[in-house]
Amino acid sequence: MKKIKLLALCAIAAGVVTSCQKDEIADATTEVSSLDLSKAQIEALHEAGVNSYGAQLGKMETIDGVTKDVVYVADYALDLQKLMNGEFALGTAEDGQKQYRTNNLISSSNSTIDIIGYTGSCCALTSTMQTGLQWAVNNYNRINTRLNFRLTFGTDYQSKDMVVYNNGQGGAGGQAEFPSGGRPGKFIQINAGTGSFGGSNVNNVNEHVIGHEIGHAVGFRHTDYARRRCDGSNEGTAGSIGAVHIPGTPTANRWGQSGLDTNSLMISCFDGSEDGEFSNFDVVALEFLY
Repeated sequence: MKKIKLLALCAIAAGVVTSCQKDEIADATTEVSSLDLSKAQIEALHEAGVNSYGAQLGKMETIDGVTKDVVYVADYALDLQKLMNGEFALGTAEDGQKQYRTNNLISSSNSTIDIIGYTGSCCALTSTMQTGLQWAVNNYNRINTRLNFRLTFGTDYQSKDMVVYNNGQGGAGGQAEFPSGGRPGKFIQINAGTGSFGGSNVNNVNEHVIGHEIGHAVGFRHTDYARRRCDGSNEGTAGSIGAVHIPGTPTANRWGQSGLDTNSLMISCFDGSEDGEFSNFDVVALEFLY
């Protein structure tokens, strides 16, 4: 197992689709693959509806200095202990179909979400990141859901429900955690290159990236999880296991497939032309879940 940092939510630059990049901190000569996972860990991923192909064991150090074992899949990090405890597993309905358990979403008692944009010296959001965060939070608060985001900027992050910070990595993109125990994913990392990506459209790009990562933190998978825009990979199906369809939204889940909501904020990758706004079906999905 290697200590890695992962750039996900791949950027698509100059019209050329690029695969997700990873910036390895140690032992860059050996590629990390799902073979590093034990059989039990792979089975736990499958129970969570996540394809183990390309999954990587690693250590994630968050802004509070805590290092924990995680499994990296695309642009989200699954806490290894919680994964093995079954917290991310999909429940089974009476008809045998898979559905999300309650603790994969945010409980009603945690509907008010205190979110902070970090401005401390080590990991401060740039001005464009701060603008993107403000716009993204405005978008969530405009929708008719029980979720209410209260945004502040500063360094007093310990008591906050979500912490958005600059992880200092090159390239554009970010990474987030899924909800756990009825609470949203807490730490949202934004890659340093995001702050200047997109030229004159940079504020909208930052709104898009940060809004996308908040989407993971409240429980969303990628809209194109079955064939990603980045590299054509399938991040969500192992045998008959997959992500859960949200009623009222298209069933298409592969990039290039007819009927796919290509305007969705939760498409796996971006190219710098995004407007940062939710699609109509994104709104349907949020209002259905919350």
